[in-house]
Amino acid sequence: MVRPIIKDPIFLGRKSREATAEDLPIAKDLLDTLEAHKDSCVGMAANMIGEAVRIVAFDNEGSYLVMLNPEIVKCAGQYETEEGCLSLEGVRRTKRFRSIKVRYQTEALQTRLKTFTDWTAQIIQHEIDHCNGILI
Repeated sequence: MVRPIIKDPIFLGRKSREATAEDLPIAKDLLDTLEAHKDSCVGMAANMIGEAVRIVAFDNEGSYLVMLNPEIVKCAGQYETEEGCLSLEGVRRTKRFRSIKVRYQTEALQTRLKTFTDWTAQIIQHEIDHCNGILI
């Protein structure tokens, strides 16, 4: 189900709780909502659709990937960039890393560890910031 985009900075500024198996319907709604906004958005966190739970979905080089409880465990190559957000007006400067290693759970609740680089790494960092209540 496509959900409305939350724009309330107070809600978005809260840390999200850990995701569980009971939260898998939220992941489906997140994917549906991301696909509905594919022309203007490459990633979303669950709080952007009103659910303060650690789930992100993003375009992973042409196909969507969902992560439950993502955590960056290693990063390298810091740089400055500008980003926009579907939940916020305008563009803001921020710092990101060119390479990140992420521990997360799949929708089957299997733990994975994967390295992402460049644009995909930037998207993931933005969405994990959302989970942590950090707005650009």
